Amino acid sequence: MRYNSEWLEPLRWDDVVRLTGRYTVARILERDDFAKRYKEGTPISMHELLYPLGQAYDSVMLKCDIELGGTDQKFNLLVGRELQRDFGQPPQIVGTTPLLEGINGVDKMSKSLGNYIGITEPPEVMFRKVMQISDELMWQYWELLTDKSVVDIAEMKRRIGVGELHPIDAKMELGQTIVGEFHSAAEAKRAAEEFTRVVRRGEDPIDIRAVQLPNEAVMEKVYPTEHPGPSFLVNADKLLAKIGLVESVSEAARKRKAGALALDGEKVVGLILSMRVGVHTVQLGKKWCRVIVE
Repeated sequence: MRYNSEWLEPLRWDDVVRLTGRYTVARILERDDFAKRYKEGTPISMHELLYPLGQAYDSVMLKCDIELGGTDQKFNLLVGRELQRDFGQPPQIVGTTPLLEGINGVDKMSKSLGNYIGITEPPEVMFRKVMQISDELMWQYWELLTDKSVVDIAEMKRRIGVGELHPIDAKMELGQTIVGEFHSAAEAKRAAEEFTRVVRRGEDPIDIRAVQLPNEAVMEKVYPTEHPGPSFLVNADKLLAKIGLVESVSEAARKRKAGALALDGEKVVGLILSMRVGVHTVQLGKKWCRVIVE
């Protein structure tokens, strides 16, 4: 692994000027999005023009034989070939891969857009997200994320087309395949079974976590008059961290304030929760669990 700061940081201003002299603005503007923005009068910052050159200089310094990237990087990769020629090097071979659309089926998969499947997410969450994609998008996931051959994928399409295979069954197999790659076949099977029980059959989730109260998550024990037995005033952020729906109390606070928390189906924004002895459903975004207050 090499960091491009190794050769970019030592560049002096005159080095940068010489580097920019090896390429023209006209050639940079050949990039589709630049050409479109220039025609529409949308501003293009100078650093955007320099970026392809900086990436191309990486290829020069590494004397790259092959460079891989998404289809959105094609222009930058080709600039690398041209700059290598200019430095007397054989041009690299360029290979591109299709961009993977996120679960919304519109934008490319991105954590910032919230349409991603995290490779470290729990099996149940990962499986449920796969099941959210459309039947049409499923084929792209089969092709890009699994080892199934294009011949086998075509056969699956044929079977669905003639009614021999239901699309949801093909998607269930896809979910188990993807989850199995990042977790295990056993966990993938359990995730599929849990999805079938909870989502398809409408049964209660198995994921029940006992929380002993009072503990560090409890602020105060109270006895309201409207129902028998004690209730507990619970710090929501500490509780979320304790039951594992977030990695930290600060993350819990951010998500709670953003309106992602629900208790027993009711949206919660405030810090203090009132929880009676018994079983409660705590949901944070698409993650959830049952909590037993004892």
